[in-house]
Amino acid sequence: MEFDEEYKKWLTELKSRIRQSQIKAAIKVNTELLLLYWDLGHDIAVRQMEKTWGSGFFEQLSNDLRNEFPDMQGFSYSNLKYCKQFYLFYTQGNQIRQQAVGDLILQQPVEELQIVEELEEQLKKMDDV
Repeated sequence: MEFDEEYKKWLTELKSRIRQSQIKAAIKVNTELLLLYWDLGHDIAVRQMEKTWGSGFFEQLSNDLRNEFPDMQGFSYSNLKYCKQFYLFYTQGNQIRQQAVGDLILQQPVEELQIVEELEEQLKKMDDV
């Protein structure tokens, strides 16, 4: 069955919109994960849990979270420590660090847009193949 040029053009546009939606969804998921890791780092730092419960805290938390969410990555012993360090790095009173957070917040939409544009360009090249 042959399709006319109008159908082919529409199909190309449809595939592009679907891919753009997939990219946007991936960016939103990554943003939500960063917020989750920030909140987790906050909870650990504020409660000083590793000091309260001793040296086995991170191992126990890692095991508990991995058991509850077996298909999800990011809850290893070392990642949990990184969550705390990530939170502390960007919340300490140092003006330079506060400026870095401000730059990160302002730059993030621009960088995401650049990433989306680059991915769209790569996807366009794939469509041409």
